[in-house]
Order: sequence, then C-alpha cells, then structure tokens
Amino acid sequence: MAFSFLPTTSLLFLLVILTCSASLLSHDEECLALFEFKQSILHQKLDSWRKIRSNTSDSDCCLSDGVLCSNTGHVIGLDWSGSSLSGVINSSSTLFKLVHLQMLNLSMNNFVESQIPSEIGRLKQLRSLDLSYSGFNGQIPNEISHLAQLSSLDLSGNPLKLRSIGLEYLLQNMTRLENLHLSGVDVSSSIPHFLANFSSLRSIKLRDCQLQDEFPSAIFHLPKLKYLNMRNNSNLTGSLPEFHNNTLLEHLNLFSTGFAGIIQESMGNLKHLEHLDLERCYFSGRIPGSLPNLTQLTYLSLYQNEFIGLVPSLASLSKLTVLVLGYNSLEIGHMYDWINKLTNLNTLVLEGMNIQDEILPYFANLTKLSYLSVGNNLIFGRIPSSLMNLTQLTYLNLQQNNLQGQISSSFLNFKSLELLSISFNNFSGAVGLDSFLGLSKLKVLDLAPNRLSLVTTTNYTNATQPELKFLALSSCNLKEFPAFLRFQLKMAILHLDNNEIEGLVPNWIWNNSQETLQIISLRENFITGFHQHPKFLSWIREIPPLICEMKSLRFLDLSSNKMTGSLPPCLENLSNSLSALILKQNNFHGPVMNKCTHGSLLKRIDLSENRFTGLVSKSLANCTNLEFLSLADNSFEDVFPLWLGTLPSLQVLILSSNKFYGAIPSTNSSQFLKLRIVDISNNNFSGQLLEKSFQTLNAMKSVFVGESSAMGFKVHFKTPFNSFSSFEAPYSMTLTNKGVKREYPKILNIFTAIDLSCNNFEGQIPQSLQDLLGLESLNLSNNHFTGSILPSLRNLKNLESLDLSHNELSGQIPQQLLQIGFLAILNV
Repeated sequence: MAFSFLPTTSLLFLLVILTCSASLLSHDEECLALFEFKQSILHQKLDSWRKIRSNTSDSDCCLSDGVLCSNTGHVIGLDWSGSSLSGVINSSSTLFKLVHLQMLNLSMNNFVESQIPSEIGRLKQLRSLDLSYSGFNGQIPNEISHLAQLSSLDLSGNPLKLRSIGLEYLLQNMTRLENLHLSGVDVSSSIPHFLANFSSLRSIKLRDCQLQDEFPSAIFHLPKLKYLNMRNNSNLTGSLPEFHNNTLLEHLNLFSTGFAGIIQESMGNLKHLEHLDLERCYFSGRIPGSLPNLTQLTYLSLYQNEFIGLVPSLASLSKLTVLVLGYNSLEIGHMYDWINKLTNLNTLVLEGMNIQDEILPYFANLTKLSYLSVGNNLIFGRIPSSLMNLTQLTYLNLQQNNLQGQISSSFLNFKSLELLSISFNNFSGAVGLDSFLGLSKLKVLDLAPNRLSLVTTTNYTNATQPELKFLALSSCNLKEFPAFLRFQLKMAILHLDNNEIEGLVPNWIWNNSQETLQIISLRENFITGFHQHPKFLSWIREIPPLICEMKSLRFLDLSSNKMTGSLPPCLENLSNSLSALILKQNNFHGPVMNKCTHGSLLKRIDLSENRFTGLVSKSLANCTNLEFLSLADNSFEDVFPLWLGTLPSLQVLILSSNKFYGAIPSTNSSQFLKLRIVDISNNNFSGQLLEKSFQTLNAMKSVFVGESSAMGFKVHFKTPFNSFSSFEAPYSMTLTNKGVKREYPKILNIFTAIDLSCNNFEGQIPQSLQDLLGLESLNLSNNHFTGSILPSLRNLKNLESLDLSHNELSGQIPQQLLQIGFLAILNV
C-alpha cells in the first residue's frame, strides 16, 4: 500500500477549513438552535412564535418577533427584552452556536439562577450586549473581555461581581465602546485611565459599583460624551476640570461620591447640560456665577456640600423642574425672589440654607410644585394665603423655622398632600385636628412641637380619615388620646410625648397597627396606667400583655408618667425586635423578670426612678447588643453584677441609688472593654478596690481623637415617597458631675466618667486609675479611703472634675495635680 503526504502548511489549512465549517451553521441549523434555546427558557410573550421543525422547509425564524437576520439569512440580532423569560442559561446552551450575532438583548427578564457562561466569548461578532436587570449573578467571566467589536455593553442591575479580573482587564480590548453601563455591578476597583482614549464613548453609567481611587479627569473631555453617571461611589474621589465650549455633556451625576474642590466658572460652557446632580459631595467655594448660563438644565442639585456665599439668581433656568440646594454653608441672604420665575418647578428643596426672609410668598406662582421643602432655616412670618395656590403639593416641609401665627383650615386645599411637617416653629392658637384629617392621602403628619392647642372630636369613622404611617403630636396640649387613632391600622411611628394626657392608655392603641408599629413615645404626660381586658381586675393597671403582640415594635418610651404595676413576663418576647425600652420616672414595681432572650436586639434599657426590687436579672447577659443600662433610683438588692462585663457593646452602666452591697470582685481581661461611664454611687458596696478592677477599662485609657457624636437610637423607615428616612432618639442620663446632679439630654462618645461615691469602700486609692488617660470626671467621695492622694493622677490630662471629699485621706495635696490643665473642680 502506498502513502502520500500533504505538505504541513496545506494540512494546517485543511484543518482550519474543517474547524470553521463545523462551527458555521446553515440558516436552518441556526433557526433550530434558536428554537432549542427558546424551549430551554420559560416565556409568555414568545408563545406566538411559529414552531420550528428541522424537517419543515417553510419555517423561518427570521419572521419571529425580536429576531433580526442578515441578507444571507444568518441570525444577527436577538432582542427579547422584557419578555418574561426565566430559567437557566448554561454553558451548553444552543444560544452560543449563533456566532453571527451582532446584537443580543435579554434585558429585564428573570434569569436569577444563571451566571453568565464563559461561552459568551464565542460570540465575537457582537456589537451590542445587553443583559441588564435580568438577575444574572456571580462573577463576570473573563471571556467578555474578548468581545473586541462591542460598541455597547450593559450589565446593569444584576448582582454581578468583577473582583476577579477588574475593570481594566474587562475593557482593555473594547476600544470601539460607545455605551458602558455597569451600574449595580460590584466592580471594587479603580477606573482605568485608558478610558479617556476611547474616543467613541457617549454614555458611561457606573453608579453603585464600589469604585475606588481618583476619577481620571480626562474622561470629562471625551469628544462625544453626553451621559456620565457615577452616583453612589463614596470611595471615588476627583474634581471637575476646566470645561471647553465644544463639550457635549448632557447628563452629569456625581451624587454621593468623594468629588471635591472648587467648581470653575467654565462650568458655564456646558451649554447642552440638562441634568446636574452634585448632591452629597465635598465641593466648596462659591457657586459659580456662570451657572445661570446652563439654560437647558431641567434638574439641578447642589445639596449637602460645602458651598459658601450667596446663590446667584437662577431666573434664566426656565426649564428647571427640580431644584435642590439645601445644606451648604451659605451666607444669610434675602435674595430669593427670582424663584417665582421658575414656573416649571415640581420639586424645590431649600433646606438648611440660612434663609432669613419671608420667603413663602415667592412660591405663589409655582403652581406645578408637588414637592416643597424649606425646613431648617430662619424663615419668618405667617403662612400666606397665596401658598394655598399650590394645589398639586404632595410633600410640604416647613419644619424648624421661625414661622408664626395660627393654623387655618386652608390646608384642606392640598387634596394630594401625603406629607406635612410644620414642627419646631412658633405656631400658636387652637386648631382642629379635622383641618388635617380631611386630607385623604396624608401619610406623615408632624405638628410637634409648637404652641398649638390641638382640638379633637370623637365623631370619627374609618371612612373619613387618611391612613397615617407617621404621626407626631408632641407638645400639642392634648388632654386625651385622640379618638381617631382607634381607626389607624398602618401606623409605624407615634409620638404623643410632652402633652397633658391623663388617665389610662386605651386598649386600642395596642390592638391597632400590631404588624406595623415600630416606635411609640408617650413620655412626659400624666398617664396613670393601662386599660385592661375585661378578664383582668379593673384596678390592676399594669402594662398589658397585649403590648407583647406588637411584633414590629422597635422603640417603646413610657417615661415620665405616673404608671404603676409590674412588668409582664411576656415582655421578653419583644427583646428580639425591641431596640429601646425606656420606662424611667414612673411607679413600676416588683422584680424585673427575664427580659432578654438569645438574639436580643436591645441597645438601651432605662428602668431608672421606679420601685423595682430584687435581683438584677441574669437574662441581661443575652443582650449582647446592649450599649446603655440604667437601673438607678430603685430598690435592687444584689451584689455587683460582674457578669455584665461580658456584654461586648456596653458603654454606659448606671446602678446608683439602690441597695447593692458587697465587694467589687476582680475582673478578667475581657470584661467591660468598652465601658466609658459607670455610676454605682449611693449603694452599700464595701471592701477594697482591686487594681484589676480598672485595668480592663480600655475605652477610658486613651484620649478620644476624631469628631464627636451623640450616642443614640436610630430607626430607618420607608417614606411614602419610596425613599428612606430615619428616626433618631439620643440617649440621655442623670449624673453628678462637678458637684452638681444634672440631666444629660445627649451623651457624647467622648465623655468618660466614674462615680463610686457614697459607698463604704476602704483602703488605698487604686494605682491603676492613673492609666485611664481619657477620664473626665472621677468621684470617690463619701467613702473610707485611706492613705495619700496619688501624685500619678497628674497623668489624667483630660480630667475636669476630681472629688475626693469625705474620706480618710492624709498627707499633702500633690503639687503634680496642677499639671492637669482642664481640672475645674477639685474637692478634698
């Protein structure tokens, strides 16, 4: 047998031909592949697609919706966006046989069980790839970087990650890109500088991408760039460059980024700009005087930056529909009369701008306004009748100003109003609650505090009032619980504090809104107890077990009333939802039953100034989130609860004025590490204080460096406008400092104090106190300490008050104490 051999080059050429032939499908084969792909995914809108059979010559997939074919019959486009598709697209999908595809759009579908297969790299002819908002997850495959023909890439709105390869690797070959949309993808890398060389780029959307480092400013000068959105990338820094006259930019969004610096006057060169959002950045200096040149603007937000000076007249921006200028460091000014020329506005926010003017009449012409917020200013005067022209309003915030006068029933003109806040002004006089409850769409009503006397009636029905979610009637001179609350079933936040409500809390407070109520504050009234279910004796006015059914309750404040009774054992059921339990200044009595279960969310417990007795419940050891505990001014009779030292977040511990007794045992190295404030004064503690008792107080060993803040409780909730707001309640306490017993309405995170006064401690003052360098107040008075005053206390450079009086100390007062520069009170 004879053999003949082809030359090597010819053999390779033949192999290439055979390989290519195997991968290039005929028209019918492409249609079959497309049909098999269709069969692998569930669908609704594709049911009309003609069934394709391989043995039927007249079936043509090119006639089907969303399918585009070339003149030669190859499938080159597939647009099935928003087609209710679901299922799994895996590596064996016949979709990847369609190698002639130039456009693939599967956006707005539901492939939540799918990752993007690496086989997508086979579609090398793709010009446009859109998989946005379709539920794809996991890592973006490296193979997408091989699609060098892409002019449009959109993977937005999917829980995808790019951490393994980085943005630079993904984009390095895509020099023809016009649209780059990766919003919502976890990129977690910097923006490659070479993007500034992609001269075809028109649109860049990279919001919510965890971008880092400095934004390449040269990107702003891309010749065709019209749309740039970097929103919500807090670790992305940068500044705005000088802009040229030929810039085509129409949309610029840098919301909540680290961009900073001065905005140049050349901003006025952006003649095509329609949308400018610089909200929550760090821009400073004056607002450029050229801003009025941007006459195409429809959206402008400079909210929460560091701008100074005055706002230039923006009367020329007649197309504006949204103007948001709040919370900068602007000068007090009166120059806002130009606002009445912006008659197309539907949203106007001028919060926290130091406006000292009778500004409300300026809004009379803005009849398209639906959202008006001018809170936290110095606006004075009365609410003008002309404001009632704004009948389209859904949101009206006038809080924290100097407005005055009476409230009329004219608010009923605002038929579409969903939020009304006039709190913290000087409104006065009697006002009927009906002036607000006639607003059928109202969700948020905040009238607190003013000098109003709220007049309520009893003839309410469920059909005549709105479904409120947030109600604040604090300091409204209420004498009783408003009867209309009986019909409120969706309340989330209820403030009735600082009124003159007498008598009993009605049962329907707990019956209603059981699934939704998160915050209830009834403090500072004259409430004596609770109505009970008929099966309970009528003279027992304890906290009813019904309260334990409030599954959403996060904040319960009943302080400063005249309530009595014991706490229901079922209260422990709330510890997995409740974050704050404040019962101080009442007449509750009896033992404190177990109040914490494993997984407790409680951060603040204040049972002070009651008549509780017995032992401290060891269930508190389950409150691993507890930051603040006050049991002061009760009759607890127990040894020192050393086991509280295991609570990892405990910062404030107040046990003063009880019947605690015995020695303070030695602590171990992992106890009370975050404790900053401890008050165990006015008890019967005795014995010597051990050195180890202070060696674990790490939070007091260093002077606080950084910006101070107040400890507090915060609840985030969704507003009727689909945005999120928060309710904040700062922690408060009573403490003796500098010889005076005082109320602290806020507790700063820089404050540290130890009060061991009025006990029976003896022996020498522990040397380990000298290590508490951050200590501000130290009270060891009214004990039986002996020996000398420690010269080493001079190390406490932050100390402002030192009380060693009424002990048995001897010797000289150390001159070294003069080195304590902040010491204001020294009592020996």
